[in-house]
Amino acid sequence: MWRRLAVAFMCVMLTATVLFAHDLFLKLDSYFVPPHSTVRVAVLNGTFAMSEGPVTADRLRDLSVVGPIERRAIGRDNWKPSGDSTWLTVATGAPGTYVIGASLLPREIALTAEQFNSYLEEDGIPDVLEARRASGELNRAARERYQKHVKAILQVGDTRTTAFATALGYPAEIVPLANPYGLRVGDTLALRCLVDGRPVGRQLVIAGGERGGQALQEVQARSDGDGVARFAIGAAGKWYVKFIHMAPVGRDGIDYESKWATLTFEVR
Repeated sequence: MWRRLAVAFMCVMLTATVLFAHDLFLKLDSYFVPPHSTVRVAVLNGTFAMSEGPVTADRLRDLSVVGPIERRAIGRDNWKPSGDSTWLTVATGAPGTYVIGASLLPREIALTAEQFNSYLEEDGIPDVLEARRASGELNRAARERYQKHVKAILQVGDTRTTAFATALGYPAEIVPLANPYGLRVGDTLALRCLVDGRPVGRQLVIAGGERGGQALQEVQARSDGDGVARFAIGAAGKWYVKFIHMAPVGRDGIDYESKWATLTFEVR
């Protein structure tokens, strides 16, 4: 009996993880760092406040940093799982604005209809949920292929450079149209959403973050025809912007494919 209860408990915990621990972020203690230093980056697999589990290096498709001069690969041995988290170390060089990027290989997951519908609702994919409702497929289970692609923009020293505008060629990514480190509270940040290198319109994009350990309220926007979404910066703090682009597939046993993108930075 106790074994059955333990198995049931584990199933509940796994289901909760499937439904609510989806996002992947690169988060720094401070996004303002000295030149020629070593930066420690938390890889949060869950929420912006807590990691639910590590990400192993064999899942990496790309790991790189763009500085004021060039883009270079980061060694896989700099990506170290530890407990429920993963830690990435990156060396900075000359002053400038830097971008750290990590792209994961695709994975597949099978979900019951209830699990999939809840996930669509909780994680901000309303268009697919509405399409399932309109076509009478809410009771249909789903197999999904998903892949996640994350970036962080940091300011090294005082000199601002143009690396923030670099598209890394990930299947999904967010590229600011202006340097976030030129922003002040009250300014509006415009960001282009790319899927397979092309701007994606009508994409639901979510922004949030934290200040002093307290969460900032999430806000939503839709990208325009050029793939650009805009957010007012209402407070100083550590910010994230994210989107999930999901499309039906219907082949090779896969019902849907999702491509996730997150971007983090800090506003003083």
